[in-house]
Amino acid sequence: MTLRQMTADISEKWFVIVNPVSGSGRGLIDLPQISKLIRDNDIPYELVFSQHKHHPTELTVRAVNAGYRRIIVIGGDGTLHEVVNGLFIQQAVSPDEVTVSVVAVGTGNDWVRMFGIPTHYSEAIRAIREGHTFLQDVGEVYYTESQFQQMRYMANVAGAGFDADVIRCYQHYKNKGRRGRHLYPLSILRSYFRYRSTGVKVWVDDKLVHNDLLFSVAIGVCKYNGGGVQQLPEAVADDGLLDITLIRPVHWWHVVFRLKRFFNGSIYTIGHVGHFQGRNVRIESSPEMPIEVDGEILGGSPLEFKIRHRCIRVIVNKDFLEG
Repeated sequence: MTLRQMTADISEKWFVIVNPVSGSGRGLIDLPQISKLIRDNDIPYELVFSQHKHHPTELTVRAVNAGYRRIIVIGGDGTLHEVVNGLFIQQAVSPDEVTVSVVAVGTGNDWVRMFGIPTHYSEAIRAIREGHTFLQDVGEVYYTESQFQQMRYMANVAGAGFDADVIRCYQHYKNKGRRGRHLYPLSILRSYFRYRSTGVKVWVDDKLVHNDLLFSVAIGVCKYNGGGVQQLPEAVADDGLLDITLIRPVHWWHVVFRLKRFFNGSIYTIGHVGHFQGRNVRIESSPEMPIEVDGEILGGSPLEFKIRHRCIRVIVNKDFLEG
């Protein structure tokens, strides 16, 4: 077999990255079932396990450099985040020349909701076999960590303030060995009563749109975060714009009696919530606001967000393209 033939064979194979700790271990527990479905659908693949934080990024770079042009993520939003960052680190091809798909086994699974990909494994793998793709936008996120500016790429949604504090609390519970579906609601409750609103300035495309106390900020290219909350219900994943939701300080009873609006796409009918769109967002705060990106805790403010238009190719459900 010639080198060209070998490279062609690799490019037709799917490189499968499994996060064995996603979804409190679901990635590992359900792997035999998922692997069988992949084989039954005659999908050629090579499977590897991520072993530590940032390992999916390293594996993605190695895979693309080796000639793979198709990647399956068996994990959650955080694993996808690392794979997308790997696509931009590698220099072998343009990121949109690699097709990425997700079999969701994580806790939130918010990215797949945007593109109509079912959490049922058989349906997710059927979408891979059918091969309908979509070029989505990606955000560049600039943040401060250890007094230095850092940058990561965002595939879904970033949250600053309360949202980030919830993720930080949730990860604290997991690091202590606690498991179960109750942990995320518990983290929300605990963070709500301990987090304090911060003085924040927000610029959208160089226009100051907020200069006051702020409870939470969500910025993204997709609609969902927090396990199904539609915090950015008007987001369109390929319109070249970032969507921004600002939530001013709110009493708990306002949340309780309007909770349904956070999930059904009518969040902007709540008086404490504002909506903006733009290509560039800048945030300054006092004191520093923590930030999470695609469910991963990073550093804090000052923050800047920029949009990259239609730059990664992802597998979506057929119904998403027809909707």
